[in-house]
Amino acid sequence: MKRVGSVSFPCNLFKNALNQMGHRGVVLFLLLQSLQALAEDGQLMCVCEDSGCLDSRQCEGSQCYSSVKVGGRGVVVTRGCLQGSEKSRMTCFTPATLSQAVLCCSSFMCNRNATADSLLPLLTTAPKEESVKYRMETLALFVLGPVVVLALLSVLSVLGCRKLHRGRLQEYDPEQGAIDGLIISNVGDSTLADLLGHSCTSGSGSGLPFLVQRTVARQIGLIECVGKGRYGEVWRGQWQGENVAVKIFSSRDEKSWFRETEIYNTVLLRHDNILGFMASDMTSRNSSTQLWLITHYHDNGSLYDYLQRVPVETGEGLAMATSVACGLVHLHTEIFGTEGKPAIAHRDLKSKNILVTKELRCCIADLGLAVTHSQANNQLDMGNNPKVGTKRYMAPEVLDETIQTDCFDSYKRVDIWAFGLVLWEIGRRTYSNGIVEEYKPPFYDQVPNDPSFEDMRKVVCVEQQRPFIPNRWFSDPTLSALVKLMKECWYQNPSARLTALRIKKTLDKIHSSLEKGKES
Repeated sequence: MKRVGSVSFPCNLFKNALNQMGHRGVVLFLLLQSLQALAEDGQLMCVCEDSGCLDSRQCEGSQCYSSVKVGGRGVVVTRGCLQGSEKSRMTCFTPATLSQAVLCCSSFMCNRNATADSLLPLLTTAPKEESVKYRMETLALFVLGPVVVLALLSVLSVLGCRKLHRGRLQEYDPEQGAIDGLIISNVGDSTLADLLGHSCTSGSGSGLPFLVQRTVARQIGLIECVGKGRYGEVWRGQWQGENVAVKIFSSRDEKSWFRETEIYNTVLLRHDNILGFMASDMTSRNSSTQLWLITHYHDNGSLYDYLQRVPVETGEGLAMATSVACGLVHLHTEIFGTEGKPAIAHRDLKSKNILVTKELRCCIADLGLAVTHSQANNQLDMGNNPKVGTKRYMAPEVLDETIQTDCFDSYKRVDIWAFGLVLWEIGRRTYSNGIVEEYKPPFYDQVPNDPSFEDMRKVVCVEQQRPFIPNRWFSDPTLSALVKLMKECWYQNPSARLTALRIKKTLDKIHSSLEKGKES
Protein backbone atom coordinates (compact mmCIF):
# COMPACT_ATOMS: atom_id res chain seq x y z
CA MET A 1 0.00 0.00 0.00
CA LYS A 2 1.27 3.50 -0.93
CA ARG A 3 0.12 6.72 0.76
CA VAL A 4 -0.37 10.20 -0.72
CA GLY A 5 -1.27 12.74 1.95
CA SER A 6 -3.73 10.86 4.17
CA VAL A 7 -5.35 8.76 1.39
CA SER A 8 -4.32 5.12 0.87
CA PHE A 9 -4.89 3.07 -2.26
CA PRO A 10 -3.64 -0.18 -3.90
CA CYS A 11 -1.03 0.98 -6.47
CA ASN A 12 -0.67 -2.36 -8.22
CA LEU A 13 -4.39 -2.61 -8.97
CA PHE A 14 -4.46 0.93 -10.34
CA LYS A 15 -1.31 0.34 -12.35
CA ASN A 16 -2.81 -2.77 -13.98
CA ALA A 17 -5.95 -0.83 -14.83
CA LEU A 18 -3.90 1.99 -16.30
CA ASN A 19 -1.98 -0.44 -18.48
CA GLN A 20 -5.29 -1.35 -20.11
CA MET A 21 -5.80 2.29 -21.16
CA GLY A 22 -2.67 2.74 -23.32
CA HIS A 23 -1.04 6.17 -23.59
CA ARG A 24 -3.46 7.98 -21.28
CA GLY A 25 -2.79 5.31 -18.68
CA VAL A 26 0.93 6.00 -18.92
CA VAL A 27 0.31 9.73 -18.44
CA LEU A 28 -1.84 9.12 -15.34
CA PHE A 29 0.65 6.64 -13.92
CA LEU A 30 3.49 9.15 -14.34
CA LEU A 31 1.35 11.73 -12.57
CA LEU A 32 0.70 9.31 -9.70
CA GLN A 33 4.43 8.71 -9.36
CA SER A 34 5.08 12.47 -9.34
CA LEU A 35 2.51 13.04 -6.58
CA GLN A 36 4.13 10.31 -4.54
CA ALA A 37 7.51 12.01 -4.95
CA LEU A 38 6.07 15.35 -3.76
CA ALA A 39 4.78 13.68 -0.58
CA GLU A 40 8.16 12.16 0.34
CA ASP A 41 11.15 14.02 1.78
CA GLY A 42 14.81 13.57 0.94
CA GLN A 43 16.69 12.42 -2.12
CA LEU A 44 16.38 9.18 -4.10
CA MET A 45 19.22 6.90 -5.10
CA CYS A 46 19.03 6.05 -8.83
CA VAL A 47 20.99 4.11 -11.44
CA CYS A 48 23.07 6.52 -13.51
CA GLU A 49 24.04 5.73 -17.12
CA ASP A 50 24.43 9.03 -18.98
CA SER A 51 27.15 11.34 -20.25
CA GLY A 52 26.93 13.35 -17.02
CA CYS A 53 27.46 10.36 -14.71
CA LEU A 54 31.24 10.31 -15.15
CA ASP A 55 32.61 7.18 -13.42
CA SER A 56 29.75 6.80 -10.95
CA ARG A 57 27.00 4.24 -11.57
CA GLN A 58 24.64 5.90 -9.08
CA CYS A 59 23.27 9.37 -8.41
CA GLU A 60 20.88 11.16 -6.06
CA GLY A 61 17.94 13.31 -7.08
CA SER A 62 14.29 14.14 -6.55
CA GLN A 63 13.28 11.58 -9.19
CA CYS A 64 14.82 8.78 -11.27
CA TYR A 65 14.37 8.66 -15.02
CA SER A 66 15.03 6.33 -17.94
CA SER A 67 14.76 7.35 -21.60
CA VAL A 68 14.93 5.71 -25.01
CA LYS A 69 15.97 7.40 -28.26
CA VAL A 70 15.82 5.93 -31.77
CA GLY A 71 18.11 7.60 -34.29
CA GLY A 72 21.21 7.26 -36.41
CA ARG A 73 22.99 5.28 -33.67
CA GLY A 74 20.10 2.84 -33.34
CA VAL A 75 18.24 2.41 -30.02
CA VAL A 76 19.95 4.29 -27.13
CA VAL A 77 18.79 3.91 -23.49
CA THR A 78 19.95 6.34 -20.76
CA ARG A 79 19.20 6.40 -17.03
CA GLY A 80 19.85 8.97 -14.32
CA CYS A 81 18.51 11.49 -11.77
CA LEU A 82 16.47 14.69 -11.95
CA GLN A 83 17.11 17.54 -9.51
CA GLY A 84 14.30 19.84 -8.39
CA SER A 85 10.54 19.49 -8.73
CA GLU A 86 10.24 21.99 -11.59
CA LYS A 87 12.84 20.25 -13.77
CA SER A 88 11.32 16.87 -12.94
CA ARG A 89 7.87 18.09 -13.88
CA MET A 90 9.04 19.52 -17.22
CA THR A 91 11.03 16.38 -18.12
CA CYS A 92 8.56 13.76 -16.97
CA PHE A 93 5.53 15.31 -18.66
CA THR A 94 7.20 15.88 -22.02
CA PRO A 95 5.06 13.88 -24.50
CA ALA A 96 6.67 10.91 -26.25
CA THR A 97 7.59 11.29 -29.92
CA LEU A 98 8.33 8.87 -32.73
CA SER A 99 12.01 8.83 -31.75
CA GLN A 100 12.19 9.59 -28.01
CA ALA A 101 10.33 8.90 -24.76
CA VAL A 102 11.05 9.46 -21.04
CA LEU A 103 9.77 7.41 -18.08
CA CYS A 104 10.10 8.78 -14.51
CA CYS A 105 9.73 7.00 -11.17
CA SER A 106 10.03 7.91 -7.49
CA SER A 107 11.40 5.03 -5.42
CA PHE A 108 14.83 3.67 -4.51
CA MET A 109 16.75 2.56 -7.65
CA CYS A 110 13.42 2.29 -9.51
CA ASN A 111 15.04 2.77 -12.92
CA ARG A 112 17.44 -0.15 -12.59
CA ASN A 113 15.26 -2.52 -14.64
CA ALA A 114 14.57 -0.12 -17.52
CA THR A 115 15.52 -1.71 -20.88
CA ALA A 116 14.97 -0.98 -24.56
CA ASP A 117 12.20 -3.61 -24.70
CA SER A 118 10.30 -1.99 -21.82
CA LEU A 119 10.72 1.58 -23.10
CA LEU A 120 10.18 1.20 -26.87
CA PRO A 121 6.38 0.72 -26.54
CA LEU A 122 6.20 4.29 -25.19
CA LEU A 123 7.25 5.74 -28.57
CA THR A 124 4.42 7.29 -30.52
CA THR A 125 3.55 8.25 -34.09
CA ALA A 126 0.81 10.61 -32.92
CA PRO A 127 0.64 14.02 -34.68
CA LYS A 128 1.76 17.18 -32.90
CA GLU A 129 -1.82 18.24 -32.30
CA GLU A 130 -2.38 15.15 -30.16
CA SER A 131 0.82 15.83 -28.20
CA VAL A 132 -0.44 19.32 -27.32
CA LYS A 133 -3.76 17.88 -26.28
CA TYR A 134 -2.11 15.34 -23.96
CA ARG A 135 0.09 18.06 -22.47
CA MET A 136 -2.92 20.24 -21.66
CA GLU A 137 -4.78 17.30 -20.14
CA THR A 138 -1.77 16.43 -18.00
CA LEU A 139 -1.40 20.02 -16.79
CA ALA A 140 -5.09 20.16 -15.87
CA LEU A 141 -4.82 16.94 -13.88
CA PHE A 142 -1.76 18.18 -12.02
CA VAL A 143 -3.47 21.46 -11.06
CA LEU A 144 -6.68 19.78 -9.87
CA GLY A 145 -4.65 17.60 -7.51
CA PRO A 146 -4.83 14.19 -5.88
CA VAL A 147 -8.60 14.19 -5.36
CA VAL A 148 -9.32 14.28 -9.10
CA VAL A 149 -6.57 11.74 -9.74
CA LEU A 150 -8.03 9.32 -7.21
CA ALA A 151 -11.50 9.76 -8.68
CA LEU A 152 -10.19 8.99 -12.17
CA LEU A 153 -8.25 6.01 -10.89
CA SER A 154 -11.38 4.64 -9.26
CA VAL A 155 -13.23 4.81 -12.57
CA LEU A 156 -10.30 3.25 -14.40
CA SER A 157 -10.14 0.44 -11.83
CA VAL A 158 -13.79 -0.41 -12.48
CA LEU A 159 -13.22 -0.38 -16.26
CA GLY A 160 -10.11 -2.50 -15.82
CA CYS A 161 -11.99 -5.07 -13.79
CA ARG A 162 -14.72 -5.24 -16.44
CA LYS A 163 -12.13 -5.82 -19.16
CA LEU A 164 -10.40 -8.49 -17.09
CA HIS A 165 -13.75 -10.11 -16.50
CA ARG A 166 -14.34 -10.40 -20.28
CA GLY A 167 -11.07 -12.28 -20.68
CA ARG A 168 -7.31 -11.90 -20.45
CA LEU A 169 -5.11 -11.06 -23.41
CA GLN A 170 -3.18 -13.94 -24.90
CA GLU A 171 0.62 -14.00 -24.83
CA TYR A 172 2.70 -12.57 -27.66
CA ASP A 173 3.21 -15.29 -30.26
CA PRO A 174 6.87 -15.28 -31.45
CA GLU A 175 6.03 -17.46 -34.44
CA GLN A 176 3.18 -15.33 -35.78
CA GLY A 177 4.54 -12.01 -34.57
CA ALA A 178 1.14 -10.85 -33.28
CA ILE A 179 -0.89 -10.63 -30.11
CA ASP A 180 -4.01 -12.67 -30.75
CA GLY A 181 -7.32 -11.87 -29.10
CA LEU A 182 -6.59 -8.20 -28.42
CA ILE A 183 -9.89 -6.28 -28.37
CA ILE A 184 -10.01 -2.49 -28.13
CA SER A 185 -13.23 -0.51 -28.31
CA ASN A 186 -11.70 1.83 -30.94
CA VAL A 187 -11.66 -1.08 -33.40
CA GLY A 188 -14.30 -3.56 -32.32
CA ASP A 189 -15.56 -5.68 -35.22
CA SER A 190 -14.92 -3.04 -37.88
CA THR A 191 -13.67 -3.99 -41.32
CA LEU A 192 -10.80 -2.25 -43.10
CA ALA A 193 -13.30 -0.44 -45.30
CA ASP A 194 -15.15 0.84 -42.21
CA LEU A 195 -11.97 2.13 -40.60
CA LEU A 196 -10.42 3.67 -43.70
CA GLY A 197 -13.73 5.23 -44.70
CA HIS A 198 -13.49 7.56 -41.69
CA SER A 199 -9.72 8.12 -41.79
CA CYS A 200 -9.83 11.36 -43.79
CA THR A 201 -11.05 13.23 -40.71
CA SER A 202 -8.79 11.43 -38.24
CA GLY A 203 -5.95 13.92 -38.41
CA SER A 204 -3.55 11.09 -39.25
CA GLY A 205 -2.81 11.77 -42.91
CA SER A 206 -4.02 8.92 -45.08
CA GLY A 207 -3.70 6.22 -42.41
CA LEU A 208 -5.78 5.23 -39.40
CA PRO A 209 -5.89 7.24 -36.17
CA PHE A 210 -2.76 6.63 -34.08
CA LEU A 211 -4.34 4.50 -31.34
CA VAL A 212 -6.13 2.37 -33.93
CA GLN A 213 -2.85 1.92 -35.84
CA ARG A 214 -1.19 0.41 -32.79
CA THR A 215 -4.20 -1.81 -32.14
CA VAL A 216 -4.45 -3.08 -35.73
CA ALA A 217 -0.70 -3.79 -35.86
CA ARG A 218 -0.92 -5.97 -32.76
CA GLN A 219 -3.87 -7.96 -34.07
CA ILE A 220 -2.23 -9.04 -37.32
CA GLY A 221 -1.12 -12.62 -37.85
CA LEU A 222 1.61 -13.25 -40.44
CA ILE A 223 0.57 -15.96 -42.93
CA GLU A 224 3.23 -16.22 -45.64
CA CYS A 225 6.27 -14.37 -46.96
CA VAL A 226 5.49 -13.06 -50.46
CA GLY A 227 8.67 -11.11 -51.19
CA LYS A 228 12.23 -10.48 -50.06
CA GLY A 229 14.78 -7.85 -50.98
CA ARG A 230 17.54 -5.64 -49.64
CA TYR A 231 14.91 -3.65 -47.74
CA GLY A 232 13.66 -6.70 -45.78
CA GLU A 233 10.55 -8.86 -46.32
CA VAL A 234 6.91 -8.48 -47.33
CA TRP A 235 4.36 -10.81 -45.71
CA ARG A 236 0.73 -11.51 -46.37
CA GLY A 237 -1.00 -11.06 -43.05
CA GLN A 238 -4.57 -11.24 -41.81
CA TRP A 239 -6.54 -8.84 -39.68
CA GLN A 240 -10.06 -9.89 -38.69
CA GLY A 241 -10.20 -12.25 -41.68
CA GLU A 242 -8.98 -9.71 -44.27
CA ASN A 243 -5.66 -9.82 -46.09
CA VAL A 244 -3.13 -7.07 -45.45
CA ALA A 245 0.48 -6.57 -46.57
CA VAL A 246 3.13 -6.27 -43.86
CA LYS A 247 6.47 -4.86 -44.96
CA ILE A 248 9.12 -5.71 -42.36
CA PHE A 249 12.14 -3.46 -42.78
CA SER A 250 15.66 -4.67 -42.08
CA SER A 251 17.61 -2.78 -39.43
CA ARG A 252 19.87 -1.19 -42.07
CA ASP A 253 16.83 0.30 -43.81
CA GLU A 254 15.42 1.91 -40.67
CA LYS A 255 15.53 5.39 -42.20
CA SER A 256 13.28 4.30 -45.10
CA TRP A 257 10.70 3.00 -42.59
CA PHE A 258 10.92 6.22 -40.61
CA ARG A 259 10.55 8.40 -43.72
CA GLU A 260 7.60 6.46 -45.13
CA THR A 261 5.88 6.48 -41.74
CA GLU A 262 6.50 10.21 -41.40
CA ILE A 263 5.00 11.01 -44.82
CA TYR A 264 1.96 8.76 -44.45
CA ASN A 265 1.14 10.13 -40.99
CA THR A 266 1.44 13.81 -41.91
CA VAL A 267 0.26 13.99 -45.53
CA LEU A 268 -3.18 13.27 -46.99
CA LEU A 269 -2.33 10.61 -49.58
CA ARG A 270 -5.61 8.74 -50.03
CA HIS A 271 -5.79 8.08 -53.78
CA ASP A 272 -6.79 5.11 -55.95
CA ASN A 273 -3.34 5.00 -57.52
CA ILE A 274 -1.29 5.32 -54.32
CA LEU A 275 -0.91 2.19 -52.17
CA GLY A 276 -3.36 2.41 -49.25
CA PHE A 277 -1.58 2.85 -45.92
CA MET A 278 -3.10 1.34 -42.77
CA ALA A 279 -0.61 1.45 -39.92
CA SER A 280 3.03 1.64 -38.89
CA ASP A 281 4.45 0.14 -35.73
CA MET A 282 7.65 -0.81 -33.97
CA THR A 283 7.27 -4.31 -32.54
CA SER A 284 9.40 -6.84 -30.70
CA ARG A 285 9.92 -10.34 -32.04
CA ASN A 286 12.43 -12.95 -30.89
CA SER A 287 14.03 -10.34 -28.58
CA SER A 288 14.74 -7.97 -31.47
CA THR A 289 13.03 -4.80 -32.68
CA GLN A 290 11.10 -5.00 -35.97
CA LEU A 291 9.80 -2.11 -38.06
CA TRP A 292 6.41 -2.82 -39.64
CA LEU A 293 4.54 -0.92 -42.35
CA ILE A 294 1.01 -2.27 -42.93
CA THR A 295 -0.81 -1.54 -46.20
CA HIS A 296 -3.52 -2.90 -48.47
CA TYR A 297 -2.74 -6.29 -49.98
CA HIS A 298 -2.90 -6.92 -53.74
CA ASP A 299 -2.90 -10.54 -54.94
CA ASN A 300 -1.37 -9.68 -58.31
CA GLY A 301 1.81 -8.43 -56.67
CA SER A 302 4.11 -5.86 -58.25
CA LEU A 303 3.97 -4.75 -61.88
CA TYR A 304 7.41 -6.35 -62.26
CA ASP A 305 6.06 -9.73 -61.14
CA TYR A 306 2.81 -9.42 -63.07
CA LEU A 307 4.43 -8.59 -66.42
CA GLN A 308 6.72 -11.60 -66.11
CA ARG A 309 3.72 -13.91 -65.68
CA VAL A 310 1.09 -12.35 -67.95
CA PRO A 311 1.22 -10.50 -71.30
CA VAL A 312 -1.48 -7.82 -71.62
CA GLU A 313 -3.84 -6.63 -74.32
CA THR A 314 -3.39 -3.13 -75.70
CA GLY A 315 -6.26 -1.66 -73.67
CA GLU A 316 -5.05 -3.30 -70.45
CA GLY A 317 -1.49 -2.08 -70.90
CA LEU A 318 -2.69 1.43 -71.68
CA ALA A 319 -4.94 1.44 -68.59
CA MET A 320 -2.02 0.33 -66.41
CA ALA A 321 0.23 3.09 -67.77
CA THR A 322 -2.51 5.70 -67.30
CA SER A 323 -3.13 4.66 -63.69
CA VAL A 324 0.59 4.99 -62.87
CA ALA A 325 0.56 8.47 -64.45
CA CYS A 326 -2.50 9.41 -62.35
CA GLY A 327 -0.70 8.37 -59.17
CA LEU A 328 2.37 10.36 -60.20
CA VAL A 329 0.25 13.46 -60.89
CA HIS A 330 -1.24 13.19 -57.40
CA LEU A 331 2.21 12.90 -55.82
CA HIS A 332 3.75 15.77 -57.82
CA THR A 333 0.84 18.17 -57.23
CA GLU A 334 0.64 20.37 -54.15
CA ILE A 335 -2.90 20.61 -52.76
CA PHE A 336 -3.70 23.74 -50.75
CA GLY A 337 -6.13 23.95 -47.83
CA THR A 338 -6.62 22.44 -44.39
CA GLU A 339 -6.70 18.92 -45.86
CA GLY A 340 -4.04 19.62 -48.47
CA LYS A 341 -0.67 18.07 -49.14
CA PRO A 342 2.79 19.21 -50.22
CA ALA A 343 4.18 18.23 -53.60
CA ILE A 344 6.03 14.90 -53.41
CA ALA A 345 8.70 13.39 -55.66
CA HIS A 346 9.08 9.61 -55.36
CA ARG A 347 12.79 9.25 -56.29
CA ASP A 348 12.64 5.44 -56.64
CA LEU A 349 9.90 4.80 -59.21
CA LYS A 350 10.24 1.37 -60.87
CA SER A 351 8.05 -1.61 -61.75
CA LYS A 352 8.91 -3.34 -58.44
CA ASN A 353 7.50 -0.34 -56.53
CA ILE A 354 4.20 -0.36 -58.46
CA LEU A 355 1.45 -2.81 -57.47
CA VAL A 356 -1.30 -4.26 -59.69
CA THR A 357 -4.86 -4.25 -58.33
CA LYS A 358 -7.51 -6.89 -59.06
CA GLU A 359 -9.01 -4.49 -61.62
CA LEU A 360 -5.61 -4.51 -63.44
CA ARG A 361 -4.91 -0.93 -62.48
CA CYS A 362 -1.72 0.22 -60.75
CA CYS A 363 -0.88 1.97 -57.49
CA ILE A 364 2.49 3.46 -56.53
CA ALA A 365 4.17 2.14 -53.38
CA ASP A 366 7.35 2.63 -51.33
CA LEU A 367 7.81 6.28 -50.32
CA GLY A 368 10.95 5.63 -48.28
CA LEU A 369 13.07 7.97 -50.43
CA ALA A 370 10.39 10.60 -51.13
CA VAL A 371 11.14 14.32 -51.00
CA THR A 372 8.45 16.93 -50.27
CA HIS A 373 8.09 20.62 -51.13
CA SER A 374 5.68 23.32 -49.96
CA GLN A 375 5.28 26.62 -51.79
CA ALA A 376 4.12 28.41 -48.64
CA ASN A 377 7.60 28.39 -47.11
CA ASN A 378 9.55 27.13 -50.15
CA GLN A 379 10.83 24.33 -47.93
CA LEU A 380 12.43 21.25 -49.51
CA ASP A 381 12.25 18.27 -47.12
CA MET A 382 14.71 15.53 -48.09
CA GLY A 383 14.22 13.43 -44.99
CA ASN A 384 17.29 11.76 -43.48
CA ASN A 385 17.93 8.86 -45.86
CA PRO A 386 21.29 8.73 -47.69
CA LYS A 387 20.05 6.21 -50.30
CA VAL A 388 19.59 7.53 -53.85
CA GLY A 389 17.32 5.03 -55.61
CA THR A 390 17.79 2.07 -57.96
CA LYS A 391 20.76 2.37 -60.33
CA ARG A 392 19.02 0.80 -63.37
CA TYR A 393 16.31 3.49 -63.24
CA MET A 394 18.55 6.49 -62.48
CA ALA A 395 18.29 9.55 -64.71
CA PRO A 396 21.41 10.91 -66.48
CA GLU A 397 21.71 13.90 -64.14
CA VAL A 398 21.76 11.57 -61.12
CA LEU A 399 24.38 9.30 -62.67
CA ASP A 400 26.71 12.13 -63.68
CA GLU A 401 25.94 14.04 -60.43
CA THR A 402 24.80 17.23 -62.16
CA ILE A 403 21.32 17.26 -60.60
CA GLN A 404 20.28 20.49 -58.87
CA THR A 405 19.81 19.11 -55.36
CA ASP A 406 18.22 22.32 -54.07
CA CYS A 407 15.51 22.40 -56.78
CA PHE A 408 12.34 20.36 -56.27
CA ASP A 409 11.53 20.25 -60.00
CA SER A 410 14.78 18.31 -60.51
CA TYR A 411 13.41 15.40 -58.48
CA LYS A 412 10.10 15.41 -60.38
CA ARG A 413 12.04 15.14 -63.66
CA VAL A 414 13.92 12.14 -62.24
CA ASP A 415 10.52 10.47 -61.68
CA ILE A 416 9.54 11.21 -65.30
CA TRP A 417 12.69 9.49 -66.61
CA ALA A 418 11.85 6.39 -64.54
CA PHE A 419 8.22 6.47 -65.71
CA GLY A 420 9.43 6.31 -69.31
CA LEU A 421 11.31 3.08 -68.48
CA VAL A 422 8.20 1.61 -66.80
CA LEU A 423 6.22 2.51 -69.94
CA TRP A 424 8.80 0.60 -72.00
CA GLU A 425 8.41 -2.47 -69.73
CA ILE A 426 4.62 -2.42 -70.25
CA GLY A 427 5.07 -1.97 -74.01
CA ARG A 428 7.23 -5.10 -74.33
CA ARG A 429 4.48 -7.21 -72.76
CA THR A 430 1.61 -5.66 -74.78
CA TYR A 431 0.15 -7.69 -77.66
CA SER A 432 0.06 -6.22 -81.18
CA ASN A 433 -0.90 -8.37 -84.15
CA GLY A 434 -0.64 -11.41 -81.88
CA ILE A 435 3.04 -10.77 -81.08
CA VAL A 436 4.58 -9.99 -77.69
CA GLU A 437 8.15 -9.99 -76.34
CA GLU A 438 9.25 -11.77 -73.17
CA TYR A 439 9.72 -9.60 -70.11
CA LYS A 440 13.08 -7.91 -69.76
CA PRO A 441 14.20 -5.06 -67.45
CA PRO A 442 15.35 -1.75 -68.98
CA PHE A 443 18.86 -1.88 -70.51
CA TYR A 444 18.90 -5.69 -70.15
CA ASP A 445 21.09 -6.02 -73.26
CA GLN A 446 23.49 -3.22 -72.33
CA VAL A 447 24.41 -3.72 -68.65
CA PRO A 448 24.89 -6.72 -66.28
CA ASN A 449 22.04 -8.17 -64.18
CA ASP A 450 23.14 -6.11 -61.18
CA PRO A 451 24.68 -3.04 -62.83
CA SER A 452 27.07 -0.78 -60.99
CA PHE A 453 26.79 2.98 -60.85
CA GLU A 454 29.63 3.21 -63.38
CA ASP A 455 27.94 0.67 -65.73
CA MET A 456 24.82 2.81 -65.90
CA ARG A 457 26.71 6.09 -66.18
CA LYS A 458 28.67 4.79 -69.19
CA VAL A 459 25.55 3.60 -71.05
CA VAL A 460 23.17 6.46 -70.19
CA CYS A 461 25.46 9.50 -69.90
CA VAL A 462 28.53 8.79 -72.03
CA GLU A 463 26.98 6.70 -74.83
CA GLN A 464 23.50 8.24 -74.34
CA GLN A 465 21.79 4.96 -75.17
CA ARG A 466 18.11 4.23 -74.54
CA PRO A 467 16.16 0.94 -74.29
CA PHE A 468 15.76 -0.90 -77.61
CA ILE A 469 12.40 -0.35 -79.43
CA PRO A 470 11.23 -3.40 -81.47
CA ASN A 471 10.18 -2.67 -85.07
CA ARG A 472 6.69 -4.16 -84.56
CA TRP A 473 5.78 -1.30 -82.21
CA PHE A 474 5.85 1.21 -85.08
CA SER A 475 3.22 -0.76 -87.05
CA ASP A 476 0.73 -0.51 -84.17
CA PRO A 477 -0.86 2.97 -83.75
CA THR A 478 -1.17 2.68 -79.96
CA LEU A 479 2.34 1.35 -79.34
CA SER A 480 3.74 3.87 -81.82
CA ALA A 481 2.13 6.69 -79.82
CA LEU A 482 3.58 5.20 -76.62
CA VAL A 483 7.06 5.15 -78.20
CA LYS A 484 6.80 8.87 -78.90
CA LEU A 485 5.66 9.49 -75.33
CA MET A 486 8.43 7.48 -73.68
CA LYS A 487 11.08 9.18 -75.80
CA GLU A 488 9.81 12.53 -74.50
CA CYS A 489 10.46 11.20 -70.99
CA TRP A 490 14.06 10.27 -71.87
CA TYR A 491 15.52 13.60 -72.96
CA GLN A 492 19.10 14.04 -71.75
CA ASN A 493 18.17 17.59 -70.77
CA PRO A 494 15.86 17.24 -67.72
CA SER A 495 13.94 20.47 -68.36
CA ALA A 496 12.87 19.18 -71.81
CA ARG A 497 10.99 16.20 -70.35
CA LEU A 498 7.20 16.16 -70.07
CA THR A 499 5.38 16.80 -66.80
CA ALA A 500 3.30 14.09 -65.15
CA LEU A 501 0.09 16.00 -65.97
CA ARG A 502 1.03 16.27 -69.67
CA ILE A 503 1.79 12.52 -69.73
CA LYS A 504 -1.60 11.73 -68.22
CA LYS A 505 -3.44 13.92 -70.75
CA THR A 506 -1.49 12.34 -73.63
CA LEU A 507 -2.33 8.83 -72.41
CA ASP A 508 -6.01 9.83 -72.18
CA LYS A 509 -5.88 10.95 -75.83
CA ILE A 510 -4.22 7.69 -76.90
CA HIS A 511 -6.92 5.76 -75.05
CA SER A 512 -9.67 7.80 -76.75
CA SER A 513 -8.12 7.09 -80.16
CA LEU A 514 -8.01 3.37 -79.34
CA GLU A 515 -11.68 3.36 -78.36
CA LYS A 516 -12.69 5.22 -81.53
CA GLY A 517 -10.70 2.71 -83.59
CA LYS A 518 -12.59 -0.17 -81.99
CA GLU A 519 -15.96 1.47 -82.70
CA SER A 520 -15.14 2.04 -86.36
